[in-house]
Parts: sequence; structure tokens; C-alpha cells
Amino acid sequence: MTITWGTVKSLLLFFGPILLPKAIAYYRSVRAAPSIHGIPIRPIPPAVQRALLILLITSLSFLIRTLPNFAPENIFAITASRLQIPTDVLFTRLSGLRPQGLSPTDQLLRTKIGSLEGRLQYFRFGPDVLSECQFCNPDDPNSYLYYALPGILIPHIFNLCVLALVTSGLFTGKEGAIWRTTGTIAAIAVAIMEVYFVSSYNYQGNSRATRVEDLDFFYWKMRIYRGVALAALDGILGWVLYLSSTNRAFLTPPSTAERIETSSRILDMARSKMGATGVLRNTIVRNEALRGRSQDYWIHEGQVTRAVMEEREVVQSVQNALENRINIATISADADTYAQNIMAPLQAMQQANGAT
Repeated sequence: MTITWGTVKSLLLFFGPILLPKAIAYYRSVRAAPSIHGIPIRPIPPAVQRALLILLITSLSFLIRTLPNFAPENIFAITASRLQIPTDVLFTRLSGLRPQGLSPTDQLLRTKIGSLEGRLQYFRFGPDVLSECQFCNPDDPNSYLYYALPGILIPHIFNLCVLALVTSGLFTGKEGAIWRTTGTIAAIAVAIMEVYFVSSYNYQGNSRATRVEDLDFFYWKMRIYRGVALAALDGILGWVLYLSSTNRAFLTPPSTAERIETSSRILDMARSKMGATGVLRNTIVRNEALRGRSQDYWIHEGQVTRAVMEEREVVQSVQNALENRINIATISADADTYAQNIMAPLQAMQQANGAT
């Protein structure tokens, strides 16, 4: 089955009005998750930075491999030859493009594409399969598929190993481990899709082509599709890994048990600090020298305060404040700011424990 742009356009026109509002609503809910759960945005963890760098390098390598310089040579394209061209004429043209004449690989390939079936399989699986396979037979088209399967799956297996590394709990911690199942399923799905497309491809369609422009160079197209798909998969995984590791999206609110444990930990820390303060106060009270120094300090502090309050400038300021009446709203705002400054360290500690 061939999927044309008209078919894709029809599907988009039919499903677009249904899926687009849901996609927008889901995106807004994901973006609003940090503010709903009260979890602050944080920098990218160092382990996730290493994982993102690996995914970036892997994606770029897959995209670079799709360039024509890295693709196997297509002798029909470079010689501008039709499918029905005689084999001798085809390789005579190819020899004219070779400064040193035909190579042993060319000679071996010459014996493989003498028949129409061999040429159709050439467009389907490329030159390497036809020149290297020893048991492939034009009478058994599936034999070419069996030989080509390892070469098709090697890039997917390599990418699966990369995804397993960047989503490993030992390498990226729980930030990457939560995407391990999703990444594995997506990588396997991409591999299965390519195998399905190759195995179900109607290679006999090229037999009706009378011009070079009408030929479907399926093998060379699949190389591009494979590289772009794998690069897109790694890019999407890196994007969601970045969003989840920085608390920008895909957040899971802490459970009731986790919140109780966090609150208990904060209360234990406050109680330990109060206990330490009580021990220090008890030590000061029981020690005569420290108790005397403490009493002398507060006596001196009282004397200084009385002396300051008796100064003329202070007295005038107090009178002016009483005459202009005290602004209760300003005092309340100052009190709120003071209380928030006192409680800020405890709140930051609670949020940090909730994020971990």
C-alpha cells in the first residue's frame, strides 16, 4: 500500500479538529504541572547532561549517515540507465566512469543482476546483499530478505544499546530510569516497522518502469528514512528527559506516604535544633561564669537602650510617629516579610526533599 500526500492530507483534515484541541490541552496541563504541584524548576543534573550529550552525538551520526556520500553506489542512477538496459551495456557505461576499470565487486555484481528478478532485488536490498550473499537465489525472493535482516537490524540494535545506557539508573539515576520502558518500546517499534516495510514492499512495481525517473530506489530511500527516524527518536527522548529532569513537565506528584515522611523529617530537624538550643541555654544557665556574662550583657543592653531613647532626635521621631499615626498596613507588610524570611529556609528544604 502506497501512502500518498493526498491520503495524509485527508487524514489530517479528518482527525485534525479532534486531535489538535486534545494535544493543546495536554501540552498546557504538562506545562502547568510544576506550578500545580509546587515543585521548583531546577538545573539539568550532571548525569542527565552526559546522557543528552550522548543522544545528541548519536542523532547527528544517524543524520550524517543519510548523506549521499555515505550511501552505497547506485549503478543505475550514476549511469542513467533504464531497468531494461542490457547488462553488457550497463557495465560498459560503468567502466567508463571507473578510472581503473571494473573492480572485483563490480564483476561479481554483474553476475547477480543479469536477470530481471536480480535487478528488482537490487533496488530493494542494495548492492551489498546481492554481491555478498552466497545462498540467495532469484527463484526464492525471501532468501534476500533473510540475508538482509542483520544489516537492517544492526543500526536499531546499536540505537537500542544507546537508549539502554542513557536510561540506566546507574548512569543517569531515576531521571533517566523512568523513560527506560518507553524508550525501549519505541526503539523496538521503529525496528519492527522497518522490517515490515521491507518485507511487504511491492518490488515488482519497478518492472513496469520504462525510464530512470520512474524507478523506485527503495533501498536508498529506506536508508534515509531509517536515519531520520532514529535521529528523531533520540531527539524526542532527549527532549522529554530534559523536561522531566528539570521539573518542567511529566511530573508525578508525591504520594501521601512521601508527604508524611517529608513532613516528619522536617519536624525532626526542627525538634533537634530546638533541643540543641535548649541544651545550650541550659549550659549557660548552669555555668556561673556564662550566666554572669549573660546577665551583664542584658543589663548593659538595657542601659544602652534607655540612653538611646532619651536622646532628643529619638524623642522627636517618636512624637512625629505618634502625631502622624502609625500605618498598620505597612507594619503588617513588614511583619509578613520578616516571617517569610524566617520560614524560607524550611520551605526550601521541604521543596528539595519533595523533589528528591
